[in-house]
Order: sequence, then structure tokens, then C-alpha cells
Amino acid sequence: MSKHAAPIRLLALGGTTRTGSSSERALRLAGAAAESAGAEVEYRVGADLVLPIYAPETADRTPEAAGLVEAARHADGLLIASPGYHGGMSGMVKNALDYIEDLREHDRVYLDGLPVGLIAVANGWQAAVTTLENLRTVIHALRGWPTPLGVSLNSAAASDGPDPIESARTQLELLVAQVIGFAGASPAIAGM
Repeated sequence: MSKHAAPIRLLALGGTTRTGSSSERALRLAGAAAESAGAEVEYRVGADLVLPIYAPETADRTPEAAGLVEAARHADGLLIASPGYHGGMSGMVKNALDYIEDLREHDRVYLDGLPVGLIAVANGWQAAVTTLENLRTVIHALRGWPTPLGVSLNSAAASDGPDPIESARTQLELLVAQVIGFAGASPAIAGM
């Protein structure tokens, strides 16, 4: 699987406040593929991401926010799934990513060198694609490496055909394979 002696650790974050949302289902399907490949996956979804608005001027953090930052600090890679809200990621997912700023003075700054698999789910192709691009932009700013494959899913397709989340299983498995492969090969991780 990799050059790691220990299993690759992935942080899977995303979803919405609605349990079992399409974006959470896609994230969990990707996480299950990672677990099947031998990775350890820590999930931060739904209510786990209902955090106070990130405030850079204070070091005070709720236990949930501090736990998210610690999970990101120890991760070898990330899986992120966001719903498309008005052409971009949800405020909940963006706020969670804003907390990564707390890693600015860590040995590995932000997400430097980490592979990040991105999943965008929206009620239409335009919103799904623009949300994926929005996620890529933020991950680049945090020094992460978005995998070459990003997965955009149109949840509106469910009304007139097969379940779009289940139909994307192969894409999600490919995305996970890229995250795990890059995590195992990354010099940033090999040096840890």
C-alpha cells in the first residue's frame, strides 16, 4: 500500500447538517473504500462541523474545533465533500477549513504536501462543477495537493435515474486510490 510502517491516516470531512445528506453519503462511500484499502479514516461530518465562526484574533477554541485541527495535523491525507451552495462550498465546510489556519506555525504548515481528494455534490451540474473548483482553490491556498481526479455529482439525477452517489462508486474509489497512493509516496509524509 505505501512506504508507511503504520496505516495511512485520512481525515474525511464534510456533509451538511442533515444526517445522511448526499455529500455525507459520498464521503462515507469514499471513506469505506479507503478503509478497505487499509487506511484509517477519521470522520468529521454534519454536527461535528457545526463550529463557531473561525476567529483568527483569538486562540480560544471549542473542544470540537481543537479536535478538528488536531485531526488535520495528524492526517496523511484528506477527503473533503461539500454540497454546492450558490456556486461554492457550504459555509460549514469553509469554516472548518478556515480552522486549518491554526496550523500556520506547525512543522507542516497548513496542509503542506498532503493529498486531498475532493467531492462536490449539488442539485445540478453547474453548481457541482463550480463547487469542486471552489474546493480546489481553497486547498491550493492551504498548500494541499488536490488529486488529479475530483468528483462532481449531480444529485438532481436521482429523480429520473439511478442513485448518483452509488453510480459514482468507481470514481470515488479511483479518487481514494490517488489519495492513498500520493500519501504513501509523498516526501512530506515520508520524512515524518
